[in-house]
Amino acid sequence: MTLSAPGLGELSRPARLRPGARIAIVSPSGPVPAERLDAGLDILRGWDLEPVVMPHVLHRHGEFGYLAGDDADRARDLTDAWCDPSIAAVMCARGGYGVQRMVDLVDWAAMRAATAAYGRPKPFVGYSDITALHEAFAVRMGVATLHGPMTATVTFLKDAPTQECLRATLFEPESVRTLGLPTARTLVPGRAHGITLGGCVSLLAADLGTPHARPSARGGLLAIEDVAEEAYRLDRILTQLLRSGWLDGVAGIALGSWAECGPYASEIRPVLLDRLGGLGVPVVEELGFGHSQSALTVPFGVPAVLDADAGTLTLDAPALV
Repeated sequence: MTLSAPGLGELSRPARLRPGARIAIVSPSGPVPAERLDAGLDILRGWDLEPVVMPHVLHRHGEFGYLAGDDADRARDLTDAWCDPSIAAVMCARGGYGVQRMVDLVDWAAMRAATAAYGRPKPFVGYSDITALHEAFAVRMGVATLHGPMTATVTFLKDAPTQECLRATLFEPESVRTLGLPTARTLVPGRAHGITLGGCVSLLAADLGTPHARPSARGGLLAIEDVAEEAYRLDRILTQLLRSGWLDGVAGIALGSWAECGPYASEIRPVLLDRLGGLGVPVVEELGFGHSQSALTVPFGVPAVLDADAGTLTLDAPALV
């Protein structure tokens, strides 16, 4: 039996890429090491893409060294990349911290107008701190996005399966309809249908109460992971989502990686089971996305079936059209 719940609606799927496409690189969060950026650009060129590095990607904030330039400049790079008709996709260089400082400075009205003019949105790729932008694209634009590796991150540079999953999603999305690494296993059994959403669970909790926050995950297949959050902090984050009602009506949950969060079996898994097991929905653990050594590209905003027994997330249709 496949469970489902009313709530989230399907978002507008972007267009797939063609050889020779121009892909803009932005840095909405933390500063980017130049040598890692160059290595990532070479990978993209090897896919017959033309990467376009936006003006402030390698900048560093004058006072706060954890930011890649001023908030307004980082927002402008994203706006300009999205509104440029010659750019076919936008990829983040790295995460870190900073999206919440710039997200309200993005010209969302101009980006909506540009999308209407194109007739189809562009692929937007990132993870970690970029979770706040995935939510913004969903709520403010109605656009599906890709929770996937970033240009200057170590996993993208060193792991061939991570690279291939993103490449296939961008160019041959019909070939990656079913997602799940061999590590995936059942935490709570069952199957559920819903619209995918998620990202870093700490960022989802931090978004609560802000003017453009999604009101709930009702009807959604929630894919969550995080990094460097100890067990008690994960407990607090999940408890906040529960107490706020944000998890009411969620259809199913896929769990990714919990790097640097503590011993998984003895500390993290018990918290996840305690906080999420009572929701009465299917939960699969270690599906294979996030801050891991090998990471799948997971589309957000598309209908899918989560099979916790089989350890798979299967899209109803390809992520891109």
